[in-house]
Amino acid sequence: MRLPLEGLRILSVAQFGAGPYATMVLADLGADVVKIEDPRTGGDVSRSVPPYCVPGDSLYFQAFNRNKRSLTLDLRSLAGRTVFRRLAGVSHAVFNNLRGDESHKLGLDYESLRDVNPRIVCCSLSGFARTGSRDHEPGYDYLMQATTGYMSMTGDPASPPAVCGVSVIDHAAGLAAALGLVAAISAARETGQGSDVEVSLYDVAISMLTYLAAWNLNRDFRPRRRAGSAHQTLVPAQTFRTADGYIVLFCAKEKFWLKLCQALGVPELAHRRGFRSFDERFENREAVTAAIESILANKTTDEWITQLKGQVPCAPVQGLARALRDPFLLEREMIVETDHPEFGRVRQAAGPVKIPGARKQHRRAPKLGEHSEEVLRDWLALSPEEISALKTQGGF
Repeated sequence: MRLPLEGLRILSVAQFGAGPYATMVLADLGADVVKIEDPRTGGDVSRSVPPYCVPGDSLYFQAFNRNKRSLTLDLRSLAGRTVFRRLAGVSHAVFNNLRGDESHKLGLDYESLRDVNPRIVCCSLSGFARTGSRDHEPGYDYLMQATTGYMSMTGDPASPPAVCGVSVIDHAAGLAAALGLVAAISAARETGQGSDVEVSLYDVAISMLTYLAAWNLNRDFRPRRRAGSAHQTLVPAQTFRTADGYIVLFCAKEKFWLKLCQALGVPELAHRRGFRSFDERFENREAVTAAIESILANKTTDEWITQLKGQVPCAPVQGLARALRDPFLLEREMIVETDHPEFGRVRQAAGPVKIPGARKQHRRAPKLGEHSEEVLRDWLALSPEEISALKTQGGF
């Protein structure tokens, strides 16, 4: 079975995390993603992200760029821009994750490319969008978690505000950009009219505040950091210490609270004054959590998981190594492998979208400029002589 995006041509001017993640998801689904890299700078900066590097490559780069092709092109030169516009003429989309004020300067937006391809979709994934007073500012996940309130709600209340251990805004923005790009391509196929698609890390971070934003904007709710990374309003819904580690319980329904008390061997706790409802438990959070934690401290995390699973939403707090060796992860085929000339067999996390019956072959991330001649031949039908002439002009 063919992958759903086979035949889709995407030019990608993206580096580091959010943009490459977005285009890798599209490449995993069959799109022909050609990664445009600047030959003057050594290409994508993530080729040199430590600690696991070889000249011109890194495991970090491999984790974000499988199934793509690399074409070196100097977009600041006339020859490079000329080649790029010719490629855009036979593409479905152009994707970039440059600073907001850069995409138009380099001719990566719809206004700049509609004359060569009126159906082209131009997706910009920036830090603070392409318009507005902050379009010139760089955007990084850590900065977004700080400025949009995430860090103020994360971490132990006795410690400084904390950042999430994974670049959650980068990845969410990548998925949003991929969705927006595919939606716009679908519209372009129907109407014959391309468009710009704009996604910013800032907008995505704000959009994911959902209920917290509604609570604050309408009732001035002020979230705060709580011990055990506790939920802002649901009790009990947090991390608890066990005899040998930690467990997360999440009683999002009253029935789970009743089942938890029964499974812990203290059914009377569910009916204690101050513990009987969500509102009561919210008002008496410290007493509720203390009562539960005193019981959980008597057994190991694995023992409690065995006892509670199937009755109460729960999960062990696992280290990364154990999480990546969970049998369920293998059952879900969430590890993919590629062969690399220096790193050998590279194992990495699979993409989030599964298409039953579709092929599951993967290619390693490309070397810098590895497919330059191949792309020019495949997409533009250039002869070896024409490609050689372009090289002489300094286009790539």
